[in-house]
Amino acid sequence: MDIATLRPVINKRWSSAVLLGLLAATTLAGPVPASADDDRAEPVAEPPRVQLVLDVSGSMRATDIDGRSRISVAQQAFGEVVDALPDETQLGIRVLGATYKGKDKQQGCLDTQQIVPVGPVDRAQAKAAVATLRPTGFTPVGLALREAAKDLGTGTTARRIVLITDGEDTCAPPDPCQVARELAAQGTTLVVDTLGLAPDEKVRRQLLCIAAATGGTYTAATSAEDLTDRLKQLVDRARDTYATTPAKVDGTDVCQGAPLLAPGVYTDRETFSEHRWYRVPVQPGQELRASVSVALDRPVNPDYGVLLRATASDGRELVRGVDAGSGRTDVISAGLRWSAGGDVDDAEDAEPTPQPTATPEVTTVCLVVSNMFAPQAGTAKNPGMPVELTVDVVAASPAPDGPDLGRGWVLLLLLTLAGLLTGLVTGLLTRWWVATWREN
Repeated sequence: MDIATLRPVINKRWSSAVLLGLLAATTLAGPVPASADDDRAEPVAEPPRVQLVLDVSGSMRATDIDGRSRISVAQQAFGEVVDALPDETQLGIRVLGATYKGKDKQQGCLDTQQIVPVGPVDRAQAKAAVATLRPTGFTPVGLALREAAKDLGTGTTARRIVLITDGEDTCAPPDPCQVARELAAQGTTLVVDTLGLAPDEKVRRQLLCIAAATGGTYTAATSAEDLTDRLKQLVDRARDTYATTPAKVDGTDVCQGAPLLAPGVYTDRETFSEHRWYRVPVQPGQELRASVSVALDRPVNPDYGVLLRATASDGRELVRGVDAGSGRTDVISAGLRWSAGGDVDDAEDAEPTPQPTATPEVTTVCLVVSNMFAPQAGTAKNPGMPVELTVDVVAASPAPDGPDLGRGWVLLLLLTLAGLLTGLVTGLLTRWWVATWREN
């Protein structure tokens, strides 16, 4: 049989061998780690979505901001913010207490409307809609927040509500702080920032609670300039959010059988004083970097903390992270780094060695997220608090260079000689000085 006749047979056998080899390698490699991008092959960034919620209740007629009424200051700030909006921002405007002029509280507490739907900005329409508002009725803040969340809809990007009010809710239930906690407990990527226009302690506490429950901020605006500047910052901050949501993952109560994670961003929920376990494969010469943030979306006692640890599969602790203070009280974070074997410092100095044909042994690191939170009286325990876990595996970083006894004998000898020489010179100078002093 000649070569031309044998070639198809050889190629067929070679292809079969390669296929069998790939199947065997896949089987031996074990389960593929979950990836944060598994369900999003080509994520498309959504435009920022912002809903401005303006209080137009009767108290907004007060003239205590730079000698002007609160509503006029808010209208001016809205106009300047709308003019400065990036073209890609989707903006909506909702008002509360803007239409009902009667005294029936039951009816007045339903008074909230969306006067500009969330979408591409029509600047003239938005400014005209706000300019015609006149302070009128009650203050149903809780209901307005709930409806504003519906206005923003769902999506893969974080959404932002900016609430501007001068008074506490006069229509509870629903209590606005509880509404904010409910929105956070739904797992929605929704942030509520609050701006207070009145120096009132009750208002401040309520707005702080709303902001803290959703990871937002509270600011007291005491002048027209303060309100305009802060409002611009909050609207612009909507662009600094995730283009896509973290992947959902369910941690376990032990390392064995915990989800195997690839580099990415993940979200989970953890109840009070719980431990959630995850696994990450790390090869020799690689470094694991992980961080976790727990959102305090409900009242907790002040003696709290978050702990992130990396352990071996047999339970030995490899490294632990510590709380990372950021000045915020609504989110507590921790992080860690761990390298998998090998002396990285020697890597550049060592002679090249033949690479083994076998696959390097992979270390499966167990990550455990623990919290020491204690709920305040009456606080719901379920669902758990939002947890965001970031995992990355990179080439191990070399340790900083420094002298050591193993490779610094020459330096040690030089330091010893320098010490002896210094002592000798000091002794001679001292003897000369004493002799000179006696002669005089």
